[in-house]
Amino acid sequence: MKNTKRILVKSSVGKYAVVCGAGALARLSVEIANIGRFSSVHVVTSPRVWSAVGKFVSRGLGGARAVRLHTFKDGETAKNLKNVEGIARSLVKAGADRNAVVIAVGGGVVGDVAGFAAASYLRGVALVHVPTTLVAQTDSAIGGKTGVNLPEGKNLVGAFYPPRMVVVDTNVLKSLPQREFCGGLAEVIKYGVIADAKLFAFLEKNVEKLLARDSLALGHVIARSVAIKAEVVGKDERESGLREILNFGHTFGHALESATGYRKYQHGEAVAWGMMAAALFGHEIQITPAADASRIISLIRRVGKLPAWPNVAAKRLIELMGSDKKTRNGKLRFVLTPGIGKAATFDAGEREKLELILRVTPKVAETDSLVWRD
Repeated sequence: MKNTKRILVKSSVGKYAVVCGAGALARLSVEIANIGRFSSVHVVTSPRVWSAVGKFVSRGLGGARAVRLHTFKDGETAKNLKNVEGIARSLVKAGADRNAVVIAVGGGVVGDVAGFAAASYLRGVALVHVPTTLVAQTDSAIGGKTGVNLPEGKNLVGAFYPPRMVVVDTNVLKSLPQREFCGGLAEVIKYGVIADAKLFAFLEKNVEKLLARDSLALGHVIARSVAIKAEVVGKDERESGLREILNFGHTFGHALESATGYRKYQHGEAVAWGMMAAALFGHEIQITPAADASRIISLIRRVGKLPAWPNVAAKRLIELMGSDKKTRNGKLRFVLTPGIGKAATFDAGEREKLELILRVTPKVAETDSLVWRD
């Protein structure tokens, strides 16, 4: 198909393709046939997502065998073991065997929950991701991470389980609510910060086009984001080193989500706040130049207004950060940028400076002047 890109991702079980482009879903049955012959096809999605994109997926699967549909209500609070069990039991009732394929259709929550169910069911069945949000298309559907939350923290139970394929159809973003779309742009900004200064400059120049969902601009940043993530996870699939840079802003963001019961923020919104906090913290401990911190915060603000910073004590947020996967021997570690286009993990250092940043981030992020000097 014209303008469709195939980006290969290295994994522990071999390479898989991310098929990326407008209208990619039209070839879904063909793409699935290319990766194997399956005894049955099982779509796991949410009622909300299926009502928006189900007709496109159904058409794309027109050449496949009869499809079994399994649904659960998404939303961050749905990322739990109860829903994993529910999907597994539904697969049993539908007669899914070890030669079945599970197609996860939806955003990050659907991908994480359905992916973990696929990894666990009969000790693993084939998995295909069809991400329908900007966050999922550029980030969560790629790299093999699956999992659910516990009351004690985010993504604490899961598995590294590479999909057999990811199909990214940018056309499905047309039905995405503006709030979810804006949240997804935060993950795209992240890629510019950590790995590609040219992408970041493109975002600064074209943010209005992206907010209007210009197809050319959107296609460019999605494909570039996918390529960056593919390169990173291909070098470090299990997050033993380099892959940590993908968590820029996430240590702060996950704490915000946890502190508010996963009900106040969409994931991208929490990451947006987290990236601004990371930019400020990096500047405070003399890692991030002031001009770069200013650019990061300015670009995030241009994407749209975020739900307010929660009325939660800084010490409580730090306590929640203690469950972050990057924590080593009780010491907090953060992904920070020494300059736009680069990132690394640093120890938190002095707790007082971290507390300061948690208090001032909501104030600084809302000021009219963001031009500082080192």
